[in-house]
Amino acid sequence: MQPDHNTTTSPRRIPPVAYFLFLSRWLQLPLYLGLVLAQGVYVYHFWVELSDLIGAIFSNQGALQHILDMVAVKGAEKPEKLDETAIMLVVLGLIDVVMISNLLIMVIIGGYETFVSRMNLEGHPDQPEWLSHVNASVLKVKLATAIIGISSIHLLKTFINASAYDEKTLIAQTVIHIAFLFSALAIAYCDRIISQTARLSEEHE
Repeated sequence: MQPDHNTTTSPRRIPPVAYFLFLSRWLQLPLYLGLVLAQGVYVYHFWVELSDLIGAIFSNQGALQHILDMVAVKGAEKPEKLDETAIMLVVLGLIDVVMISNLLIMVIIGGYETFVSRMNLEGHPDQPEWLSHVNASVLKVKLATAIIGISSIHLLKTFINASAYDEKTLIAQTVIHIAFLFSALAIAYCDRIISQTARLSEEHE
């Protein structure tokens, strides 16, 4: 029996304009490479602050002065020694750097996977758990959650030095943090509605 050549399928030809627009996604690559460089800056900053903290503990006067200048708040008395509060503020600053670094990783890897090209990491032992089901909506929710974590660190640092701030500043920072919380909840709720709608559409089909 001769095959019906009329039923054979051929690859669909993409119009030149559409193909050019599709290729334009690679213009985002320099942006993600720039974020990788920013990640390197944060790594350098982290180790500088950590080395100064260790040096201050071992009575290195230059490192101690840098740490005390770093934790000093305008309008408050500058600490004269490395006490528990100063160490806590430095550690919170290091945690802040780590959380911003995590945010950068999510934007770099998740954004590249979602908007530029597949990384084909399926089955790789080091594949991030969230990358297997990442899309634009999931990425927005995770970014919003990361921003809340960063905001929490800044708010905690403010309340540790609450005496150095006026009531208006404390209220404003608290309101901004609450706004981040409600924004994340709204994004997650919208994502849930979209997912449920898509699931119901597939079931009806």
